[in-house]
Formats: sequence, structure tokens, C-alpha cells
Amino acid sequence: MTTPKRPPNQWKPGQTGNPKGRPPGVSEITRLRASIAKHVPAILDQLVTAAQGGDVQAARLILERVLPPVKPTEQAVAIQLPDGGTLTAKATAVLSAAAAGDLAPGQAAQLIAALGTLAKISEVDELAARITALEVQRGEP
Repeated sequence: MTTPKRPPNQWKPGQTGNPKGRPPGVSEITRLRASIAKHVPAILDQLVTAAQGGDVQAARLILERVLPPVKPTEQAVAIQLPDGGTLTAKATAVLSAAAAGDLAPGQAAQLIAALGTLAKISEVDELAARITALEVQRGEP
């Protein structure tokens, strides 16, 4: 593979065309934030007043910014998976536990996904072992 030639005027690797960099505070976003910043206290006061007056959207906006949304938490549950069984048997055991109410649906989905990933890893290991056996059989290093 050949490396493309640079035009003679172009900078060398590690060299910039603007060594001092962009001066701070000149971007459009920075200017926009600065122009809004002086009005933020008044905007917040109006938003709080609107929320206290019954404006549900104003109240929701304030609460979303102040209180993070509550994420569901699930307790750890011990389930019995068949020892030495197939991955299909283990997935069936997970689904049975979820159907019986012993396992939350989210936990069951995560375990099924983990079993799917384990199946892919096992498949790669098996294919690598087969390739190695074929190479040994053919006398290849």
C-alpha cells in the first residue's frame, strides 16, 4: 500500500496552520450563551411563576431539570440453571422463571441476551478448534 503524496504547501504531520488557535469566546454558541446568560434569572422567575399558576409544562420543565428521573431498580434474584445443559435449556429455564414471576421481565431479557452472547463466543471457540484440527491434519503450522 502506498502513502498518498502531500502537496508541497501542505503542513507536516503535527504542524497546524493556526498555531495560536482560535481565540476564546468567538464561537457562535459562546456568543449565544453570553447573550442569554444575563436574562436567565428573569426567565427562571417567570417559569416558576407560570408553574405555580398551574402551567403543567413549566412545572414539568423545572422538575425535569432539578430532579433526575427515577430509574427502576430490580433486586438480584438467584435462579437455578441446568448444570451442563444446553444453552437452549438454560434459556428455557430463564423464561420459565420469568413466567412464574420469580424473575423480572427486564432481568430475563438481559439473561437471554447474555446467553445469546455466550452462544456466539462458544461458536467462535468451536470454529477455532476445528480450524486448528484441520491445520494439524493437513500438516500446516
